[in-house]
Amino acid sequence: MDEKGYESLKIENIVASGVIADAIDLESVSEKIKNCELNTKRFPGAVYRIEKPKIASLIFSSGKVVLTGIRRPEDLQDGLEIIMRSLRDAGVDTYSEPQVAVTNIVCSYDMGKYINLNKVVITLNLENIEYEPEQFPGLVYRIEDPKIVALLFSSGKIILTGGKKIEDVKRGLDFLEQRLDTIM
Repeated sequence: MDEKGYESLKIENIVASGVIADAIDLESVSEKIKNCELNTKRFPGAVYRIEKPKIASLIFSSGKVVLTGIRRPEDLQDGLEIIMRSLRDAGVDTYSEPQVAVTNIVCSYDMGKYINLNKVVITLNLENIEYEPEQFPGLVYRIEDPKIVALLFSSGKIILTGGKKIEDVKRGLDFLEQRLDTIM
């Protein structure tokens, strides 16, 4: 499929996680870094929000970090550099090279046509499908390779999750569209 076929594909969220230090004193960090909150009664880590690029990072005393809210792949590196610099300025002995990788990409896509979800259930492999319209209006389709989960809605809108690279998401979408084209 050429790039034109992906024009409605939009990254909604990129989640990355990994290790940036051997240990982090969360109390000290939350006092020294603006926009860094620590409430151990509600959550075991510090929440550090940066505005440009807009990212929320969950920082744990173990040195692990989870970054979320990322909208563009290039924002991950920029945001990570800001977070690392802030932590170093606050006295944290961080790794020179953070070991952080993308763990999930969530995308939305509009097929531009109605999807008959009942027909999809009847026609496709039931092992990979969950559909209970009384519980949830979308059909859950689990794609094996690449390992992507797609939520299909009768409106033609699709949410794709589970990819670690945008190419995975595109391959999953190609597979899904091929399957749907055979029954629509």
